[in-house]
Amino acid sequence: QLQLVESGGGLVQPGGSLRLSCAASGFTLDYYAIGWFRQAPGKEREGVSCISRSGGSTNYADSVKGRFTISRDNAKNTVHLQMSSLKPEDTAVYYCAAKASCGRPGFLSSWGQGTQVTVSS
Repeated sequence: QLQLVESGGGLVQPGGSLRLSCAASGFTLDYYAIGWFRQAPGKEREGVSCISRSGGSTNYADSVKGRFTISRDNAKNTVHLQMSSLKPEDTAVYYCAAKASCGRPGFLSSWGQGTQVTVSS
């Protein structure tokens, strides 16, 4: 099964920024739409953002619009999530997943370990 690896998380103060990366090993990311998801303690996993295979279409959860930017570099087989103006409520484990398209349910990759983002002063 497809496996993605997340990185770039850490501890940041409110208002700070982080850039998360999602990398693939053994397969080409540009065949897939890629979504970012997060799960905070005691809460269900939620969708954060998604980018189409070409990168020409993106979408965002209302809670992150205007603060997060998703992008992909197919040459480097990587998808990024640039997070700015971070808030304590952004604290969560962040995961990426491969999808047939952003609008379709279901996932084509297994869940990885994710990367922890903690926003705290």
